[in-house]
Amino acid sequence: MGRLFKIYINGNGVYVCTQCGTHLSKSDDIISKSFQGRHGKAYLFDKVVNVTPGPKEERPLITGLHTVSDIQCNECQTVLGWKYDEAFEPSQKYKEGKFILEKHKINKITV
Repeated sequence: MGRLFKIYINGNGVYVCTQCGTHLSKSDDIISKSFQGRHGKAYLFDKVVNVTPGPKEERPLITGLHTVSDIQCNECQTVLGWKYDEAFEPSQKYKEGKFILEKHKINKITV
C-alpha cells in the first residue's frame, strides 16, 4: 500500500472531516448552504479535495433524478456526501461536477 498524499488548504474558513480533521474545502468554494443531505442539512461545494468517489449510481433526489457518486474521506473513509456526476433536468445541470458535504460530517476551522 502506498503513502497517502493529502492536500492542505490555507486561509480562513477551511472545512475539515469531523472524524479525522482532513482538509476538504474552503468557505470560498461554497455555492449554497440550502441543500438537504441524507441526514439533514448539507452544503453544495464547487471544489473538494482529499476525497475518493465511489461507484456512480442513479439516485432520485428532491430535485429529480441524478447520477451521483458517494464520496469518502481519503484518511478515515467516512462517507461525507456525494458528487453530482450528471443531472437529467436542464435546470439542474449547474450541479454537475459539484459536491455535497453533509453539515454534521464537516467542521469549519481557521488555518
